[in-house]
Amino acid sequence: MNNLNLTLVLPEIFLAVAIMAILLVDLFLTDAKRNVTYTLSLIALVVCGVLSFCDINSGTTAYAFGGMFVSDPMANLMKICSYVAVGLTLVYSRQYATDRQMVSGQHGGEFYLLSLFSLLGQMVMISANNFLIIYLGLEMMSLSLYALVAMRRNHAISTEAAMKYFVLGALASGFLLYGISMLYGATGTLDLIEVARAIASGAINKPVLVFGLVFIVAGLAFKLGAVPFHMWVPDVYQGAPTAVTLLLGGAPKLATFVIAIRLLVEALPALSVDWQQMLTILAVLSMAIGNITAIVQTNIKRMLAYSTISQMGFILLGLLSGIVPGADGSSTNGYGAAMFYSITYVLTTLGVFGVIMLLSRAGFEAENIDDFKGLNQRSPWFALVMLLMMFSLAGVPPVVGFYAKLSVLQAVLSTGQIWLAIIAVMFSLIGAYYYLRVVKVMYFDEPADTTVITASVDVRAALSINGAAVLVLGLLPGPLMAACAAAIVKTLAS
Repeated sequence: MNNLNLTLVLPEIFLAVAIMAILLVDLFLTDAKRNVTYTLSLIALVVCGVLSFCDINSGTTAYAFGGMFVSDPMANLMKICSYVAVGLTLVYSRQYATDRQMVSGQHGGEFYLLSLFSLLGQMVMISANNFLIIYLGLEMMSLSLYALVAMRRNHAISTEAAMKYFVLGALASGFLLYGISMLYGATGTLDLIEVARAIASGAINKPVLVFGLVFIVAGLAFKLGAVPFHMWVPDVYQGAPTAVTLLLGGAPKLATFVIAIRLLVEALPALSVDWQQMLTILAVLSMAIGNITAIVQTNIKRMLAYSTISQMGFILLGLLSGIVPGADGSSTNGYGAAMFYSITYVLTTLGVFGVIMLLSRAGFEAENIDDFKGLNQRSPWFALVMLLMMFSLAGVPPVVGFYAKLSVLQAVLSTGQIWLAIIAVMFSLIGAYYYLRVVKVMYFDEPADTTVITASVDVRAALSINGAAVLVLGLLPGPLMAACAAAIVKTLAS
């Protein structure tokens, strides 16, 4: 019992208990009172945020469950960001889900509960210090998302998307599990730290390790949506309800980034030469195919899917540019830049889909770029929010996307890979076209629909804060960038 250290697991324990309590409460609610489930879900997220904030203030690294669970600065910071991402997702999705009966009738409060279940899986992933715990969290998150994508059972495109996501997701999980089994066979342990020590001893057969590493990188690339494991992303983004698409494109990216750090940087630093070469190929292909294919898309959700693929390429650039601890005394700028990029990308994605769901109404999905024609004439404020989000994704100053891309490019240049930075800039310029096309449609085209856009107080406030955050973090990126760098340095030093 002394090794359990349950105080470190309080956010996870509280959320698990809260989910069960909310589930019981939801059983006795009528459709008219479904907002109770929504409110309780937000309260649960706030309490989890307070618990994690108390942990992050300590700035220390501690272990629970015999070393299988870790609480460190990186884990606590990314958990707080995940709470914010899921919370904003629920706020933006409430009216959309209500209009489409996703939170009424036969579904009840399943959307809110499955969203919390997926968050619980992400929290387990983020704090995992053992291969099996990583896999446990991954499956908990994935199974919830599979169910959410398939919520529209009578919708042919949604059903097709759910089947593709489930089959390809199972294949990716198999890749990851097979790679883990090979590392376990080579090292005799599932503990990340012990795996690193065993490999560093030099007594392990390297071909076996590299073979296992290939499967692990493939599994991670699928969860990130990197080329050539991106096949599911456009179809699932387009086929899933927009609220679920936002859930897929938000917090899970943060959790996947953390397990990439855990697996590659903490457990396999001795193989950095091998996995950095793999990430280089994945990054270049993702930026190329993502940006070029997005240009011809007319469906904005599908365009954003290819945008996600290209953005993941930038995150991989940061990961491959990091300095492996122990190689020399250098800092870990690459990892900090990649972490900053992943957080700001998720923040921007939340705002984009928030506006999309705001324009959607009962019986109408704002899924085509033409649906944004004349948005500035219908609502100058929400058009401005969308403009900030598009500028951020394109990397246009002064919004945060510019600084995020700049920090990653600086990390790449610090490694001497000038050619890689040039390729990244070139594809970013190509990508700017389809982002600016949305801005052009909003401000210079005549609206096809002159219906007044109305938003509830919580959605209007959330979108306004989201837009302001993207602008302010672009003007003052220092505090968040410093927090990311400090979290990485403290985590890898422990």
